[in-house]
Amino acid sequence: MSLILSIDTSTKVCSVALHSDGKLLAISELYTEKSHSGMLTTLCESVVKYAGFSLKSLDAIAVAKGPGSYTGLRIGVSTAKGFCFALDKPLIAVNTLEAMAYQLKYFYDETHLLCPMIDARRMEVYCQVIDNQMNVISKTEAKIINELSFSEILNKKKVIFFGDGAAKCQAEITHKNAIFLHTEIHPSAKTVGLLATNSFEKSLFENVVTFEPFYLKDFVGTQPKKV
Repeated sequence: MSLILSIDTSTKVCSVALHSDGKLLAISELYTEKSHSGMLTTLCESVVKYAGFSLKSLDAIAVAKGPGSYTGLRIGVSTAKGFCFALDKPLIAVNTLEAMAYQLKYFYDETHLLCPMIDARRMEVYCQVIDNQMNVISKTEAKIINELSFSEILNKKKVIFFGDGAAKCQAEITHKNAIFLHTEIHPSAKTVGLLATNSFEKSLFENVVTFEPFYLKDFVGTQPKKV
């Protein structure tokens, strides 16, 4: 049996889920911006308690490692590592974009590819192209979108673009095989937990001491104003 607590704070949505052998037992999601730091630990404890377990009952902690919001990822990973240290449990890391794609894998056949997008800045998105069997077609990258983006892939198959970074790309990607979902798909601990279950069965754990979020690109802060 695997009892896994999963955390996703990659974007403005903060979500926590508990899975037992891949079966969802409880989930809690907050769509309030900047709620991560103040509510995450409470959400984790509440979800586990609601399902009738204690934190000591957990077999592993899973976290969406990124890409995504720098601040959100730091909070999620720090919280997950804190639980791992305190409870002496292994850490499982899941690619945020792969977890997003998993939400749609059963809705499309092999003639379609999935391209989750997380908003970065201006016309840049974090993205990845995956098929419905979760095979990676195009690796995770920070991509500046223009009219030629994904053209080689779009010439071969239809591509479903979704996520909070997709809407701003629709005016640029006008290929006939490009499909943009009107429903916004957020990263969720629900599918983080499903992918984490597979990793748990293979004992694919992270080094809790050295593990860092998958930022994908270096953080660029604003320069202090001269007085």
